Amino acid sequence: MTAPADRILTNAEVHTLAPSGGESAGRASSDGSDGDTVHEAVAIRDGRVVRVGSAYEVAFLRGVETTVEDCGGDVVLPGFVDAHTHLDMVGRYLVHAALGDATAPAEAVERLVEGAHPPDESEWVLGFGYDESTWDEARYLTREDLDAVSEERPVAAFREDMHTVSLNGVALDRVAGDTADEHLRRVGGDPTGVAVEGAVTTVLDATRGDQPERDFIAAASDRAAELGITAVGDMIRDRRVPRAYRDLARDGQLGLRVRLNYWTDFLDALAETGLVTGDGDDLVRVGAVKSFTDGSLGARTARLSEPYADADASGSESDDEDPRGQWVVTPDELREYVERADTLGFQFCAHAIGDEAIAATLDAFADTDAAAARHRVEHAEVLTDDLVERFAEVGAVASVQPNFLKWAREGGLYESRLGRERTRASNRYAALADAGVPLAFGSDTMPLGPLFGVQQAVTAPAPAQRLDVTEALRAYTHGAAYALRDEDRFGTIQPGKRADLVVLDESPWAVAPDAIADIDVTATFVGGDPTYRAE
Repeated sequence: MTAPADRILTNAEVHTLAPSGGESAGRASSDGSDGDTVHEAVAIRDGRVVRVGSAYEVAFLRGVETTVEDCGGDVVLPGFVDAHTHLDMVGRYLVHAALGDATAPAEAVERLVEGAHPPDESEWVLGFGYDESTWDEARYLTREDLDAVSEERPVAAFREDMHTVSLNGVALDRVAGDTADEHLRRVGGDPTGVAVEGAVTTVLDATRGDQPERDFIAAASDRAAELGITAVGDMIRDRRVPRAYRDLARDGQLGLRVRLNYWTDFLDALAETGLVTGDGDDLVRVGAVKSFTDGSLGARTARLSEPYADADASGSESDDEDPRGQWVVTPDELREYVERADTLGFQFCAHAIGDEAIAATLDAFADTDAAAARHRVEHAEVLTDDLVERFAEVGAVASVQPNFLKWAREGGLYESRLGRERTRASNRYAALADAGVPLAFGSDTMPLGPLFGVQQAVTAPAPAQRLDVTEALRAYTHGAAYALRDEDRFGTIQPGKRADLVVLDESPWAVAPDAIADIDVTATFVGGDPTYRAE
């Protein structure tokens, strides 16, 4: 006799979001099927899906102690998987001044003044998430701006992409003489208060303070559950973060699954321990080794093959910017990292935004069995036809952020940095999927929010960028699970898979495309247990 279910979700619109054809496929197959099937109910036992079908069929698994939840017609999907995020930074966003929707430099300064804490005047005043490209006065915050917050305490405001940080005079004194010096932008020899790349890490290290990383990650985990996220690939540079995840998991307080993608700083330690990708338990597992290649478009440090469209305008912010961006890790260094990590049994994630950086990354992957290892190019924003074809040849995963398409709209950041032609060719998700490239979605916390990303992909301005609703949702579920090398555990609603689910109060297929981000999450389940319920 079949054992009863622990929990049944019924009277629902359950989408399996199973892939079409091969496990990594992202587009509909030649016969027009897309792999997704729709059902009325799903049954869960011991943390796994045991049956998906009609309400009548699933009701046979109802027992005396089965919890039956009537979804009232709500949509049930596999839990969202954010393939590239930084949950400790999400926690910091929640604790410190939030600058993400500030509309002008003056408003950002005002929020920093209001959020200045703790009261100990030796401590930093921090703000996170400003995006000057949305302001009428499209410029970075400067030393002069932040001196207005405080001339006694160090003040740092991090740009949304975390490749640029703005500092007041006290903060500049704190990092003077440090390795950050070479990353301080200057005009006439004087620092403007704007710093990029390596300086961001230096400032972050200086501002860590005594607040446990566990607190940041716990707060971010709760926020992720509110957004329907059940698994993440976290990019780890702070050595305290893995311990925080494991402590939360041990104490039953971690409401999602995580792959720990360690920076190349940890390669020696990983080699000593003998760990490889996939080691760990049901919640916390070793992921990939992660490296930069270039910087970001926002900071004008992404490495391009042709100069930035606004390179001539950058002199107002720095005397010595390279008009094509910069290497954070050189191609030769990257190749050595990839070779070593691959030999040790690790998947590799390479941050590459500019077309020259993407080409160098694919060249490094070409000497490995990239498809088997599922080596990943993170971001892949500035693409060409040749690079899309090269992606498919090498077999790399495109781990991309659909929320970045907010900068591809008319008059947006991309247009000013890249010009119209390169903007229309950026973030080419449909082209990648058509070429058979595995496509994984993540947020990079800009912002955290899968439905926002899905909306951006569905409404993308150029056909080569645009996906349909099913394709976009699959990239944020099965596609991201594939990139985490976890599609055998989650990412679809199928018998045997973990019961990681999200319940939505409206159908992404039924609402207007520009309303997808406004759909509410009513419940999130990890292993069949609720991690979030809407009030």
